[in-house]
Amino acid sequence: MDNIYLYMIIALAILAIADLVVGVSNDAVNFLNSAIGSKAISFRTIMIVASLGVAVGAVFSSGMMEVARKGIFNPGEFMFNEIMIIFMAVMITDILLLDFFNSVGMPTSTTVSIVFELLGAAVAMALIKIGHDGGDFSDAINYINTSKASQIIFGILLSVVVAFSIGAIVQWFSRLLLSYNFEKKGAWVGAIFGGVALTAITYFIFMKGLKGTSYAKESFEILGGGTMKDFLEAQVLPIVLVSSVFWSILSYVLIAFAKTNIYKLIIVVGTFALALAFAGNDLVNFIGVPVAAYNAFLEWTASGTAAAAFPMDVLASKVPTNNWLLFGAGMVMVLTLWFSTKAKGVVKTSLDLSSQGETKERFQPNALSRGFVRFAMLMSQMTEYILPESWQAKIDKQFETPVITVSKSKRLELPAFDLVRAAVNLMVAAVLISIATSYKLPLSTTYVTFMVAMGTSLADRAWGAESAVYRVAGVINVIGGWFFTALSAFSAAALVAYLLSLNLKVMFPILLVVAFALLIRSTIVHNKKSKEVRAEDSLIKAESSSVQGVIHESAGNIANVVKRGNKIYTNAIVGLAKQDLSSLKKNQKQVDKLSFEVDELRNNIFYFIKNLDESSVGASSFYINILGYLQDMAQSLEYISKVSYKHINNNHKKLKFNQIKELKEVDDCLENLFGDIREAFVSRDFDAIGNILHRKESVLNLLSEKIQKQVERTRSEESSPKNTTLYFGVLLETKDLLTATMNLMEEYDNAHDSSVEPATISESTTNTEEGE
Repeated sequence: MDNIYLYMIIALAILAIADLVVGVSNDAVNFLNSAIGSKAISFRTIMIVASLGVAVGAVFSSGMMEVARKGIFNPGEFMFNEIMIIFMAVMITDILLLDFFNSVGMPTSTTVSIVFELLGAAVAMALIKIGHDGGDFSDAINYINTSKASQIIFGILLSVVVAFSIGAIVQWFSRLLLSYNFEKKGAWVGAIFGGVALTAITYFIFMKGLKGTSYAKESFEILGGGTMKDFLEAQVLPIVLVSSVFWSILSYVLIAFAKTNIYKLIIVVGTFALALAFAGNDLVNFIGVPVAAYNAFLEWTASGTAAAAFPMDVLASKVPTNNWLLFGAGMVMVLTLWFSTKAKGVVKTSLDLSSQGETKERFQPNALSRGFVRFAMLMSQMTEYILPESWQAKIDKQFETPVITVSKSKRLELPAFDLVRAAVNLMVAAVLISIATSYKLPLSTTYVTFMVAMGTSLADRAWGAESAVYRVAGVINVIGGWFFTALSAFSAAALVAYLLSLNLKVMFPILLVVAFALLIRSTIVHNKKSKEVRAEDSLIKAESSSVQGVIHESAGNIANVVKRGNKIYTNAIVGLAKQDLSSLKKNQKQVDKLSFEVDELRNNIFYFIKNLDESSVGASSFYINILGYLQDMAQSLEYISKVSYKHINNNHKKLKFNQIKELKEVDDCLENLFGDIREAFVSRDFDAIGNILHRKESVLNLLSEKIQKQVERTRSEESSPKNTTLYFGVLLETKDLLTATMNLMEEYDNAHDSSVEPATISESTTNTEEGE
């Protein structure tokens, strides 16, 4: 390894490509969410528009590359060998950190990760230099560009508050102007909104974006020999006024004469703009460090000086980035958009948290979310006292959501929010990110787009009494994840920089191999999980409006619960016999998952009953009873799994041979019984339920026999209170499990009528449900 730095440059180039893929997979939803959530245009059209925006934005991002060279630290304080360690530490950390957060589903920000990785690695290297030279640790501040770093960090944190506030304010006034019946408003109303939105998007994206390219610094005769950059900076007000008039008139013509939906046009332009802003602002996160390392390598090679004696002052000067390199990076980002399985995921956290309708809430409420909601309710009450009732009534009327009648014969997929909110999301986010880009501030695209969406959701009254506490908890969890990202990035990059500094020739290949091994492993695990067929074991919500329809629909649920319950019970008994703490712990996770899914079905009862016809109320009673028995079964399994794990985890005495043998007999008996029950429900052979019910007494007698034997053992020979408690607990809960199962069987046996054709949901509806 005579030229270790050449190998490092090659490694950085490979890492840059991998980082582009991982980073875009993480951030793609930031500019796709609004268009996808509103269902304004087809997914294919959204992808084409976004791809064009990314490709153009990549070329506009040249000015942002300075952040990686001198935005966080003072390059002149470091030698070439030290700079290379910093850059290598940052790239290894970044790709692993982003991939880790993607794999576990944690929300993160590529901007925050790169900024804090640069800061962590630079601080670590500065401390190493100071320690080696015998200096004072307070001198570390000289190595960091404190003013620029503080400005960047403050800008990132401020973006959270600013994005949320501006998003809420703009959305409130937009809804007040347009209401939910915006399509019925006069052409002039849509023209004003379209003029403002398109002016904001076009000026801040195209005009501000042009300033970052090399073309903006060339002189043009049409501008009196001045540059485009100077012209744009000097003529802000005239350009905005002319653009407003032009776009407003064009919007009016399109609405009044061409019958164009101006809101869809704004969403198309906004998606392009936000994709362009994302590429212009975030490309530095992926290739800025490798580009800076390559520039440093060229300068060092030309100098002929030793790596440890060549200062990096050259990075402080402005070095234009090759446009072909930027274009190539843009193409990698576009390909990732189309082919990455993670980038194709359309149901994201921000969509769920900003949805106007009811969704499956992902987050549990906490003390903070409850406090925020109570405070918001108090402020709302105060506002009602301050504003006149006539004003309040007019405002409330503008915020009334339209009642959409859904046909009971088929399911209608409603968008998460309407076109007005999607347009505001795109307009505000694009403007904020573009302003930051023009001032070379790497605002987090994730922060801005997410917080704008949350602000518009709040202003649009999407967080009602039923969902507010869950959604506020979700926002708090997401923001908490961002702080965790910053801490992890700083610490991990500092650690990697320290390891590389110990022995570069040894640690560089080791860390590189470890990094790629972890990436490959993560990819394999992700692909394996993607190929798993989860539909077999997931519980499906009933949608039929008749008893016989519900019987046939829920049969699959019963078969799955019985199958999973049988496995959970067997694992608990085997775990007790072998004292296998690991398998018992895994078993607890399985029973928790089952209990959660049953609870989700119970939470859907309201919507199930609302969907019933007057003549089908009997279906609701049947369905409620079935869910009650399923919950009883889940609770019994949860208790058995819990006490088994607790007994082994506390290192109590092992069950005696006779006790294990008797429990195995019970397990075998239940396995046969559950196997027949599952077969009956899988095949929809409900006539077989009668024969299964006849076996109830024999199983109950077996359990009673085992309980009586344990009573005799306890009186004569048993010496362990814990063993006795565990054994009785398992048998008694097994009795409850059997009772709940047989009650469920009786419910089916009484309700099923083979002469009635079941009214089940259509195949297309089923496919829609499975695709969600």
